[in-house]
Amino acid sequence: MVIDMSTSRSETAQTTAHRTSGGRRPHDDAPDTAAAFSRLAGLGPGPERDAVREELTEAWLPMAHRIASRFRDRGEAVEDLRQVAALGLVKAIDRFDPSRGAFESYAVPTITGEIKRHFRDRMWALRVPRRVQELRNKVRVARRELTQSPGSPEPSTARIAEYTGLTEEEVATGMEALESFSTLSLDAELSSDDDGYSLADTLGSSDSAYDTVVDREAAKEGLRRLPERERAILYMRFFEDMTQNRIADRLGISQMHVSRLISRSCARVREEALGQGMRTAFVKE
Repeated sequence: MVIDMSTSRSETAQTTAHRTSGGRRPHDDAPDTAAAFSRLAGLGPGPERDAVREELTEAWLPMAHRIASRFRDRGEAVEDLRQVAALGLVKAIDRFDPSRGAFESYAVPTITGEIKRHFRDRMWALRVPRRVQELRNKVRVARRELTQSPGSPEPSTARIAEYTGLTEEEVATGMEALESFSTLSLDAELSSDDDGYSLADTLGSSDSAYDTVVDREAAKEGLRRLPERERAILYMRFFEDMTQNRIADRLGISQMHVSRLISRSCARVREEALGQGMRTAFVKE
């Protein structure tokens, strides 16, 4: 097979001259749309502006897709990343001022920032404060840079703190966040033994005794407000398990009177407890 070496040498010389002159090799997806942007800048809202804007979007969409492909190995579908990149492209087109330079120089950081913002705000399984996300990123970058050399040991918390200028507590928070990007299923097996158990098996269940404690605390104030004889009757009935007849005999009153006192006292305590609960809920709101 014969190869035209003169053509190859010519192309190589041109490429070398372009690079040595300080030029940047343009991408195939960087079209010349200077005229369209100048036209867009002079148009007001309306169908004509929308048409030019759509034309620019279609022309630069391959570049947006190329930028999105850089993030394809981070757990997000490529199609979703392309959608986010396209949104960033539209924002760049709307905000671009043709008098300030080339569109590509403005669009690339705008699209990249939109994708990074997507990962920061949408990809966490649990919403965490932005400050913690930023600590996570600083720690992640520091660990990567400190272990670039083959055989480098895993950096300690103190070493990362020294490298990043963070406190050791902030580094510890960032390291915890490194493991918090995704959640673990409750059905995940925590043991490989025959009698293995899942994460759900380690979680506690609601204790009905807590409701009793809450009710008891809510009733205390109402019980304190009762006359001494009515408190004594309730104590004998519900704590000493005495019948109404025995209580009546001990106090020298009728069983019917005891029944009325118990009903009236319980209603009063219940009203106090419910009223207190409503007031507490109102204060919390």
